Amino acid sequence: MRVLFFGTPDFAVPSLTALVGEGFEVVAAVTRPDRPVGRHRSRLEAPPVKHAALAEEIAVLQPERPTDAAFLDTVRGLVPDISVVVAYGHILKPALLDLPRLGSINVHASLLPALRGAAPIERAILAGMTETGVTIMQMDAGMDTGPILHLVATPVEPDETGGELRARLAEMGALALIEALTLLDAGGASPQPQDEKAATYAPKLTREEERLDWRETAEALARKVRAFDPAPGAWAECRGKPLKLYGGRAMAGRGAPGSVLEAGDCLRVACGTGVLEVADVQPAGKARMTVRSLVNGRGIAAGDVLA
Repeated sequence: MRVLFFGTPDFAVPSLTALVGEGFEVVAAVTRPDRPVGRHRSRLEAPPVKHAALAEEIAVLQPERPTDAAFLDTVRGLVPDISVVVAYGHILKPALLDLPRLGSINVHASLLPALRGAAPIERAILAGMTETGVTIMQMDAGMDTGPILHLVATPVEPDETGGELRARLAEMGALALIEALTLLDAGGASPQPQDEKAATYAPKLTREEERLDWRETAEALARKVRAFDPAPGAWAECRGKPLKLYGGRAMAGRGAPGSVLEAGDCLRVACGTGVLEVADVQPAGKARMTVRSLVNGRGIAAGDVLA
């Protein structure tokens, strides 16, 4: 089976690696263009999928827009049997999705129809869900609305961070993808339509949404800290500058919302109900560090108020 692969971040790499390892012919990997990074944006950084593809000697395509006629002609010339899409970052149009003889399938990090959209992993933790998983679905013109080929569920662990859950789901997605492709290749797949009445959504995260509102409960804020760990990082304002917080845990206690009750080996901040305890922090322009390091540098102290 000739596979055209679409993907960009680390989450997509296990699926690409699994395809190669299982003997599928990956005719090309399509990913986003290299982006300028660094203080002066003078260095180009390639997406993780590009690095993985080149390591496997797979051709790499990096269109700025996968809707151009020239790109469609290139894909047509590759004669893929199927396209596999894993966190590519662009909405693909039917003209592209329908080019392969078997169409296109997607690896989505939720149990569809729950959490359709761009941020299913973070929003599963934010919502306090105890179970999530991976769905392999046939793609159509909608946003994660196509028929389901395969579902794999997994618990969300109580203290699991977004990064930890993402890594687990990436590996699960790779295995589920191979199972789905094997069924398709053997003609044994039976796609099931999604229940539209059960659909929920996981829209893209916003900067303001990542900010901690100390009027909320400690449980809710601990989930937010975990969901955004390691990136983009939940944050609050400390002494007039952004401070990201990591390793969140809710505990009993009380105080004026936002007030720092303890600053030592950990940071404890009063919430609307309860207290949020964090283990690591990241001041603006610096690397992630322990709370003790910030305290020793006189960057925070008991009695400060986080906004």
